[in-house]
Amino acid sequence: MRDASESIWAPGSRRRREQPVVSVRATDDAPAPGGRWPTSIPAVAQVLREGIDLSPGVTFLVGENGSGKSTIVEGIAVAYGLSPEGGSRQAQHSTRPTESPLSDWLRLQRGIGASRWGFFLRAETMHSFYTYLEKNPSLRAPDVPFHEMSHGESFLALLDSRFDEPGFYCLDEPEAALSFQSTLALIAVLRRIADDGGQVLCATHSPVLAALPGARILEVGEWGIREAEWDGLELVSHWRSFLDSPPRYLRHLLD
Repeated sequence: MRDASESIWAPGSRRRREQPVVSVRATDDAPAPGGRWPTSIPAVAQVLREGIDLSPGVTFLVGENGSGKSTIVEGIAVAYGLSPEGGSRQAQHSTRPTESPLSDWLRLQRGIGASRWGFFLRAETMHSFYTYLEKNPSLRAPDVPFHEMSHGESFLALLDSRFDEPGFYCLDEPEAALSFQSTLALIAVLRRIADDGGQVLCATHSPVLAALPGARILEVGEWGIREAEWDGLELVSHWRSFLDSPPRYLRHLLD
């Protein structure tokens, strides 16, 4: 896998220069946005046209299924050198390749002197990753029997054993395995990573996770990508309305 990255000095604060990924731009041979998937997704098309600047700390991509948020996180993670099926730069496990070609069209600008460590956590491939660790005992933390834990417990154990140093962390809908209380625990982990100088890019459906104070929120949809405040997210509005009156939603489905 090629390393689609450049170490370019970027003007700004010391912390900005040291963040793992400063910006993402299309390569010179990237296709024009348009007809074929994934370039037909408005958010992906916008990344290819305009690129995207990443902030230090935590950035959330929030949007509906099919909006392109997971495709973008996956593309950036793979361009960084992470396994498309989850894990660090050294992970070598694979089941059935399903990733889009987006990573081949992206060029990452790295912060000078930034950590090269990274990890890609994606809910649907964690079983394969745990098996990979099980077959390679030297790679896993001792006494962490991932396969013997519940889905949520194994996620939390992974956070403890892998999210432990500054670097670039990509997460694809991590709340899928987590209860409300465990999602709060994840918020604390993301805050710790940011406070230690790490960088997080996370696709999520969770209004709880997206409420992390100080996080940057990018809302993804038919408009492409736009900056958003938590209170203004469609996701938050829908959840508030549902919790206020579930029958108002359910009667249209169940009748």
